[in-house]
Formats: sequence, C-alpha cells, structure tokens
Amino acid sequence: MQEIDIIIPVYKPGAEFLELIEKLEHQSIPVHQILLFNTEQKYWEAFQYDFPRRKRYENIRLWHISKKEFDHGRTRRDAVKKSKAPVFVMMTDDAMPADEFLLERLTAPLSDESVAVSYARQLPRRDAGPVERFTREFNYPAESRVKSEKDLPELGIKTYFCSDVCAAYRRDIYDRQGGFLRHAIFNEDMVYAAGCIRAGYRIAYTADAQVIHSHQYTNREQFRRNFDMGVSQAEHPEVFESVPAESEGIRLVKRTAEYLRKEGQGRLILPMCVTSIYKFFGYKLGKKYKRLSKRRILKYTMNRSYWDWD
Repeated sequence: MQEIDIIIPVYKPGAEFLELIEKLEHQSIPVHQILLFNTEQKYWEAFQYDFPRRKRYENIRLWHISKKEFDHGRTRRDAVKKSKAPVFVMMTDDAMPADEFLLERLTAPLSDESVAVSYARQLPRRDAGPVERFTREFNYPAESRVKSEKDLPELGIKTYFCSDVCAAYRRDIYDRQGGFLRHAIFNEDMVYAAGCIRAGYRIAYTADAQVIHSHQYTNREQFRRNFDMGVSQAEHPEVFESVPAESEGIRLVKRTAEYLRKEGQGRLILPMCVTSIYKFFGYKLGKKYKRLSKRRILKYTMNRSYWDWD
C-alpha cells in the first residue's frame, strides 16, 4: 500500500479541529503523516494543544507561519515539499470526513496513471439553509465523473473544477507539472487541474468520498470572496479566458430559484437574488482589479496579505 500524507493549513483551531484529526487517524487505510501549517502561533497557543508531544499523535508534524506569509499557493507548495509520500491529500481545517472510508475511496482513482487528482464530494452541514444545500448539490452531485479535455465543450469551466477542501494528488504527476502556483489569491487547485488537463491527464470527481463542508457567508463576505475569485481569473487568462464562468453562475441562480419554488421556499428567492448580485459585482470588480486603487482593493479583498506579498 502506498504511503499517504495529509496536508492541512490551519487557522484558529478549536474543538472541531480535534474531531477532524481523530477521524483522520481512524480511517480504513492508515495515514503516514499529517502535516499541519498553522497561521499565527498565538492562535495555536490559545488552542492549547501540543500534538508533537502526545504519543498517540506521533505521525503529526506542525509548523507555524505568520499571516503575512500565508498564500493559497505558496503555503501549500511549501507544505508539499515536506512530504515524500507518493500520494498526498490536501484538506482544509473545516472539512470533516463523513466516514472512515474517505481516504480509501478518495485515493482509489489515482491507481489509474492518467488521473492526476481526485477530489471529494462536499455535503452541507446540518445547519445549512436551503440555498447552501442546493449549491452543494449543484457543485457536488451524487454521480462520480472523470474529466478530461474532451469534456470542455460540454462542461466548460467545470472541466477544470477541483477543490483543495479535500483532494488527493499523485506526487509523480505533481512534480512533472511543477506543482501549485507560487503566488495565488484563490483557485490554486483549479489552475493546477487545468494545467494537468491541458497536459493530457484527467481529474476525478469521486462522489463516494465525502466530507461535510459548507459556509453561511453574509452578502459582504460573498462579495469579497467573489472579488478574489475574479482577481484569480484575471491573473490567469490562459485558464479562464476560454471558459468564462458567468454562464455557470447564471445557471446556478436559475436552478436554485426553481428548486426553492418546488420546495415551497419561494420567500427565499429574492434574498438569494440579492446575494447573487453581491457575488456578481464582487466578481466583476475582481476581474477589473488592475483599474482599482490599492485602497479599494484592500477594502474589497478577503486576503489583504496577498497584496503585500513579495
């Protein structure tokens, strides 16, 4: 059996993070190492948990970085360098394995040498509202699929879709492709996946590998998140220019409205449309960030430290 390492950027951990670690340590296949990259040591000290000193967690390694040092691309890129495993799994600290078979199922598609990445299905949390629940179903359906360049006419931008919330990577392909971006505000996973597909590899969406992960963003948070998404797409026209995201966004709004009517939740359509307007204008401003002042960029972005990177 190949060794599997898990890499998790961590920020302000709490009790739920301990549950995540426990679930990873009790998977149906063993984890070689869990590599934690924590942003701001003061938050870890407030967490008051010292994994390296506890015998039961001998396979956990911990590093601290400052918030200024964190970068969606560079932090993950540096973390991968700490691993020698032929398969590594990227996760976020708020993604919870749905069962003990997550890693077994997630890594199974990588036995095919043409598959570069396998990413998991994301299920909504119990407290998720109807809109968030449908959005998860829209982006992470119940059917698995292996995507390649031939799927571009049908799937468009979703051909490149991949999520480091929970995704397993073949190390040999990762090294040949040059790894994650050194500097990324967002979408380091999709940019990497797009490069793999253009190189002739495939991306697996593995629906029976499941994590519980969803958010309840405010409209302002949605605006800022989509601003960063727009910046990412503007910075990588080689990936996104030929597969614009706007049509997929419009399809999501229409499908969500249909779902809410069908479920007798019509009162939620107007708030959903208002949220969609925030998302749209955030995205559009992000696409045109080069025309904005530094002051306005810092006002709109979710990742202020990105703009101070050198």
